[in-house]
Amino acid sequence: MSNPEQLRYSKEHEWVSPVEDGVATVGITEFAANALGDVVYAQLPEVGSTVTAGEACGELESTKSVSDLYAPVSGEVTEINEDVVNDPSLVNSAPFEAGWLFKVRVTSEPDDLLSADEYAAHTAD
Repeated sequence: MSNPEQLRYSKEHEWVSPVEDGVATVGITEFAANALGDVVYAQLPEVGSTVTAGEACGELESTKSVSDLYAPVSGEVTEINEDVVNDPSLVNSAPFEAGWLFKVRVTSEPDDLLSADEYAAHTAD
């Protein structure tokens, strides 16, 4: 499994892109997508809602289980990925590309986000 170097990762297995014009993109990692199994439903936060780093903001349902989606940063949701709502399997097939989940105007970023190498070590435990 490869974790893109430019991303930062939460211990809850979400990734966040570098902030551009105040906005970052959020998704789940390949590790999480593999652990979930086939994702069949995505409940994403509503556009305009506020998310708080480390708190649940949605759910991903797979053939195996339902898992909370945690916000890796705090801010206002500016966009959700309608493609994932319509085809949740994108989370499995392209977690770092077409399977992104939502975009957020970042107001704060926690200090405990991991680099790609740190995340790889975290998931090796």
